[in-house]
Amino acid sequence: MTPSSFLVLGAGELGMAVLRALVTQAAPHSTRIAVLLRPASMQSAAAQTLRELGVELVAGDLQNDSQSTLAALFSPFTTVICCTGFAAGPGTQRKLAQAAIDGGVQRYVPWQFGVDYDVIGRGSPQDTFDEQLDVRDLLRGQHGTQWLIISTGMFTSFLFEPSFGVVDLAHNTVHALGDWDTAVTVTTPEDIGRLTAQIVLAEPALTNQVVYTAGDTLTYGQLADTVDSVLDITLNRERWSVPSLLADLAKNPDDTLQKYRAVFAQGNGVAWDRAVTFNAQQHIAVTDVERWIRQNLTAPATTR
Repeated sequence: MTPSSFLVLGAGELGMAVLRALVTQAAPHSTRIAVLLRPASMQSAAAQTLRELGVELVAGDLQNDSQSTLAALFSPFTTVICCTGFAAGPGTQRKLAQAAIDGGVQRYVPWQFGVDYDVIGRGSPQDTFDEQLDVRDLLRGQHGTQWLIISTGMFTSFLFEPSFGVVDLAHNTVHALGDWDTAVTVTTPEDIGRLTAQIVLAEPALTNQVVYTAGDTLTYGQLADTVDSVLDITLNRERWSVPSLLADLAKNPDDTLQKYRAVFAQGNGVAWDRAVTFNAQQHIAVTDVERWIRQNLTAPATTR
């Protein structure tokens, strides 16, 4: 295998998972594994952990550095993997993709660890998704930099995030987004990290394609049944219909969680058959929802 070098953008939950997996899986094939951190983060505890893992630290600011500055930072690396999401601000994902192209990066993996934006299309309730389609158009419209999109679905834990409101154990309730037969695909960040490393290290190389992963694909009805069974409880079940969610969004058009609820309730591009996924095709074990619940949740005392 030709020696490769990897630059990961960001060291949050997903970035750390990708970096740990690359360190484990890439050696001795990789000449460099690096992470780009803001200068203010270079002395953080996370930075020290990365140094101990043997990850090289590169100082840069994805939000504030110019496109040409970022292109120069990216250019020494064979593969750049973006693990910084929408928090970097509008336009950042387009800027990063263009910087990878301008820097002559051999292969770019954009921040697309989520839903299938091609299927969802433009004009969805979550307006930030349109920029993801801009990134795809940009990458597909050129030939100097290869690209690889990894669609993972929602982080598994987000189904159980109280603010999202799908599984609300505090109120002994599960909400179906759309309907009980609406499906959703989820993968844990740890599995995304492991699978991303295997995908970018695959031989022959995977390029210019969308690769899917899934820790699980299930309907909201199946989700409710699984929570009830594993935790030995009986959740109240309430359906949040698409019209009701769109009406809520119209009242609060800047509410990010309302945008996500509406998109997932529509059911387009947010779920796929596990049979089409990289992990299924390569027979790689992943964490499904039942296992995640067993590892992370206990029933509230009031429901036992």
